[in-house]
Amino acid sequence: MNDPASPPQSNGHPELVAHLQAHSVRRGDFTLKSGAKSSWFLDSKQTACDPDGVVLMADAALAVIPAEATAIGGMTVGADPVAYGVAAVGATRGRRLRSFTIRKEAKDHGVTGRVAGALRAGDKVVITEDTTSRGTTIAEACAVVREFGAEPILVLSLVDRGGTAAGYAAEAGVPFVALVTAPDLGFPYDVGS
Repeated sequence: MNDPASPPQSNGHPELVAHLQAHSVRRGDFTLKSGAKSSWFLDSKQTACDPDGVVLMADAALAVIPAEATAIGGMTVGADPVAYGVAAVGATRGRRLRSFTIRKEAKDHGVTGRVAGALRAGDKVVITEDTTSRGTTIAEACAVVREFGAEPILVLSLVDRGGTAAGYAAEAGVPFVALVTAPDLGFPYDVGS
């Protein structure tokens, strides 16, 4: 797994960082999903679902998504605004990416299975999330995409909060890119989050 003392740094997107700081970061005393305490909370959907935030996020993502990528998606609910926003803005920039979501459980009626959306067998896939805390869902998302017959080629996070996601992506055999990191936002990585 990735050494938390030297997690990857983001590619530097000052306007995106500023938007996240203004709209998504909350300071105070918080208990995280893991039970850990934190002096800050990140609701990155406040950026990923805001019109200006969507454009900033999508432009930053499109700059790092490999040219061979044909689809973008990941585990619901975290991946949904990122995947759909990047795909929509990408289409206006001449970059066509089909978007999809991975359900938490397989659906047994209608269109069955865990994948919903426009993923196709053979697609080269960007697995995405809004906030990566530990990165434990990365392997699951990669496995679902592979079972579907597509190939994960990149894991892309809007914000890497925990600093350990790159290690989980490496274990899944896929490179990892964070558009923004906790240190970019002025906080240390929450390795235990």
